Amino acid sequence: MSSDTFGALGVPTVLADVLAQAGITTPTPIQAATLPDSLAGRDLLGRGRTGSGKTVAFLLPLLARLSTSGKQRTPKRPRALILAPTRELATQIDEAMAPLAAVLGLTSRTVFGGVGQGPQVSAIRRGVDVVVACPGRLEDLIAQGHVALDAVEVTVVDEADHMADLGFLPQVRRILDATPSRGQRMLFSATLDAGIGVLAKRYLHDPATHEADSAQSPVSAMSHHVLHVAGAAHLPVLVDLTSAPGRTIVFTRTKHRAKRIARQLNEAGVPAVELHGNLSQGQRTRTMEAFHTGAAKTLVATDIAARGIHVDDVGLVIHADPPVEHKAYLHRSGRTARAGASGTVITLMTDDQVRDVRDLTRKAGINPTITRAHAQHPVLAELAPGERSLEGGYVAPGGAERSGGGGGGRRGGGRPGGAAGSPRQGGGPRSSRGPRSEPRAAGQAQGQGRPRRGSGSSGRPAAASSGRPGSAPSGRSAASFSEGARPRRSR
Repeated sequence: MSSDTFGALGVPTVLADVLAQAGITTPTPIQAATLPDSLAGRDLLGRGRTGSGKTVAFLLPLLARLSTSGKQRTPKRPRALILAPTRELATQIDEAMAPLAAVLGLTSRTVFGGVGQGPQVSAIRRGVDVVVACPGRLEDLIAQGHVALDAVEVTVVDEADHMADLGFLPQVRRILDATPSRGQRMLFSATLDAGIGVLAKRYLHDPATHEADSAQSPVSAMSHHVLHVAGAAHLPVLVDLTSAPGRTIVFTRTKHRAKRIARQLNEAGVPAVELHGNLSQGQRTRTMEAFHTGAAKTLVATDIAARGIHVDDVGLVIHADPPVEHKAYLHRSGRTARAGASGTVITLMTDDQVRDVRDLTRKAGINPTITRAHAQHPVLAELAPGERSLEGGYVAPGGAERSGGGGGGRRGGGRPGGAAGSPRQGGGPRSSRGPRSEPRAAGQAQGQGRPRRGSGSSGRPAAASSGRPGSAPSGRSAASFSEGARPRRSR
């Protein structure tokens, strides 16, 4: 089923009006497919690619049901539960929900690790309608007697395949076992593999199943390219691409690589911040604030940012290190071409990675354009058009130039394209406020990887650069940098 309006799908007028105020008037395919069944109270198994609008697809029926059930919130017993694999995603779901819940008089609370549990416990003790939680901290609070799930009317499991990848499914099963078996349950995932099928069979009753697009289809608005580069050209090519106008996300396989590449880009004059599992919660928040506001134009991240981080206007995604498997490629690539925009995805491939990249793109179902490139190759200007600007590394508040990590954005800086807290198609709002991800990195145990003091900071002042887009270029070209000669800092 498809429809041109939310009202025609059965969405209450008051919620449709909130969406319209945020500029969301046309349902995405996953929303049009699932809303008639979910609003009718059916259990649901929905699959849609990252950025397809799954968040709005489950928030609307969840809130509509709570508003009409006639039940009241009570201490320690939330009425609805949304499970998310990361702090980033939990926070952004909650922020997307806020304006919708407010018009219905409903309240919510996020629950995840990495921050003190006191505020979470206090809010739940007072009574909330919806808890948006990561499995680990929620299980801790249940064990301590701070929360009970016997009054849950609606349960949502978001990014179920990522839950499986992170090893959360045993916790998810225990949590679902604690919710009423006849409450409505919705399970959303980017892929519906065997593990997700087992979860659905056990916990969903006669579910409606909807797949909005093929299991491996990349976003049609993306263009995919592979640049075959010599080892010595890897950094110069990366500097050239990231020095073009616009926001860029660079993905690496490891935390060490993310830190190193962020430092190298800053030294070359590209304002960059890093995002990985060794950052504290405050560092994560400041990193994303800097990227959101434009204080840093490039985010260098491990796969922690491939899911649940929603930033509009990312025109370029670069796989500096090709991912190990195709699902990671698709989720990384999904950080661009969001909300109907176009985007470019570039994989940097060295000689020893040719076979792996070929297998990766085949499994991902894409046919990229492959070019043997170097730092002066004209293809770079085609893929990342615009005048190159090497304006100096990222400058954190207070003037210390950073290589990422602990840097922060401008306080009070405006976020482009709308008010924070507005619901958006394809995920949560742009706001970078609030705690971030759980666990810190895929496969990493909680509590590991505490950052070292001063990690990620060059400690040098930027004498002549503001470190923000729009500053005067230093006059050097990206092609002037080589792996053999370490770039000098802009003066």
